[in-house]
Amino acid sequence: MKNIPQTLLMGLIFAASTATSMAYAQMSASASMGPSNPDMMRAHSAENAEKMKEHMAKHQAEMHDKLKITSAQESAWTSFTQAMIPTNMPERPQEKDIEKLSTPDRMTLALERMKQHEAFMQTRLKAVKSLYAILTPEQQKTFDESHNRMRKDMQERMAKQMDRDGK
Repeated sequence: MKNIPQTLLMGLIFAASTATSMAYAQMSASASMGPSNPDMMRAHSAENAEKMKEHMAKHQAEMHDKLKITSAQESAWTSFTQAMIPTNMPERPQEKDIEKLSTPDRMTLALERMKQHEAFMQTRLKAVKSLYAILTPEQQKTFDESHNRMRKDMQERMAKQMDRDGK
């Protein structure tokens, strides 16, 4: 009876390590193809950055009109739009450099990048809360509907990307 918990624990550890290895192998196999390849993304980043700026400006103008921002709300709107501008996040290391790292070092690197993303999200959250506080209930409803639609669109794009990369 004493061996059952040990056997169960060893089985769980084996299953977890197998699943992790399979996931890593799948990630490595798909890393060289498709638009998720960091090297391809770097090559297109300059032209995409300009397109992204144009898209953001267009979206912000549309939201400004949809929300019917008043002159009294204009300064909060400007602060909000400035906070939404992506900061210069450190560039993701190249895959060949990441592969040279030990597992603890890779995890440390991933954690550092997550902390940077979290700090950026905290800045955005503060800006959203500040703007949201001065919006009327009708404007808040419009803002919520727009953000929810953007979230759903993003999820759909990510699902399509994962399907495309997995094939």
